[in-house]
Amino acid sequence: MKRSEEPIYWLLFGAGGVVAALLLPVLILISGILVPLGILSADTLSYEKMHALATSWWGAPILLAAIALPIYHAMHRVYHGLHDLKVGARPLFFVLCYGGALLLTLYSGYLLLLA
Repeated sequence: MKRSEEPIYWLLFGAGGVVAALLLPVLILISGILVPLGILSADTLSYEKMHALATSWWGAPILLAAIALPIYHAMHRVYHGLHDLKVGARPLFFVLCYGGALLLTLYSGYLLLLA
């Protein structure tokens, strides 16, 4: 019996769903509501502070996870949505969806390393 690599993709899907459900609303609350209303100072999102976060040893992996995992979640949904719609060329869409997510992850990591 051949082993499947499908659990890895379901793991990335689940992790991306958790990040999207828990972390992104907090980011929207801070950057879209609290700072514009003046509840938090505008200095909270200053370039210097965000750059310090992106270049710290613990901030860069957190930002990479906050970017990459929702991308995998979305691409997994797109891939299985195409399968449910019975769109053909399954191997092509597999490579496009998961390969695209991988390329975006690598590019995000590259940009975070340059920061």
